[in-house]
Amino acid sequence: MEKPDIKKVKQLLTEAPIGKYLGEYGIDIFSECASVVLKLDDNELLFHQGDTDSAFYILKRGRVARFVKDEKTGREKIIHVFERGDLVGELSFIDGKPHTSSVKALGEATIICFKEESFTPLITKEPEVMYQFMKAIITRVHHTLEDISRQQMALSSYISGSPYR
Repeated sequence: MEKPDIKKVKQLLTEAPIGKYLGEYGIDIFSECASVVLKLDDNELLFHQGDTDSAFYILKRGRVARFVKDEKTGREKIIHVFERGDLVGELSFIDGKPHTSSVKALGEATIICFKEESFTPLITKEPEVMYQFMKAIITRVHHTLEDISRQQMALSSYISGSPYR
């Protein structure tokens, strides 16, 4: 594990979806909180379903998959694939609940880790930056819920035989 290069973290955050919420000042603040660079080999796990974590991650290079194991067959079902700039594990970091799925590398991947001890002080020191961070996460959750709703409507229409609009 190595310490992150702050300039590279700033560049990553600037290009990442969260960057548009944080703005230049927020990116500077977040970059200083980057704790460690993790390098994962193909199929190496970042975390397991059910684990609790005191960190969240931003994918720097490569791809990682969120997956669950089918209890009957033991086969992995990929739920989502993350790419450069995507946040990973932030919901469990925020609410302290166990991860609802596992995450593993699809090929080699490099990930920036933000540990709680370097990140939590921002709540009192930089509340506006933290507000923008929360806004970014809530926006993503909102988009996910909209996608699920559309998929449910399409499935319901398919099952009932009525056209989906």
